[in-house]
Amino acid sequence: MSWSRLRNAARRIDEIRTPTDALLVAHVFVIAALIPALMRLPLERVKDLLEPGHRLPEPDGVRERHTLALVALALDFARPVLRPTCLTRGITRYYALRRAGMDVTLAFGLRRAVDQVDGHCWLVKDGDPFLEAQDPRALFTEIYRISGRSTKTMARVC
Repeated sequence: MSWSRLRNAARRIDEIRTPTDALLVAHVFVIAALIPALMRLPLERVKDLLEPGHRLPEPDGVRERHTLALVALALDFARPVLRPTCLTRGITRYYALRRAGMDVTLAFGLRRAVDQVDGHCWLVKDGDPFLEAQDPRALFTEIYRISGRSTKTMARVC
């Protein structure tokens, strides 16, 4: 991480307004650090661990934007230690946004290149990719989906 990025993250520390915000940032740090171990588990178990164990608040756009800002802040501070991959972004955003009441899904996809297979994960909101620069569905075949609604998709990868 460059010093300018770290200074920028430090300037944004005032986004942590309450003890609940601080706890969320700490949780995001822990979740991000555990992703390599988490992804060794069966995906149904990952879903169980990522889903909130309590009733979700009503969706609120202000809270959702604030949650995304806190996740970005946590990941910026974690960057010297953790790689900012799609898996890190997707899982931490999913974890935090579900707790903020947002109805999002975490999709996993694969694509076959000439001599390798690439993977990607992304959030889905209202049926469309969410927070993606370009639609990953054009490049990746979705093979699994984690959703609070207990819907999953498994596709056969040939």
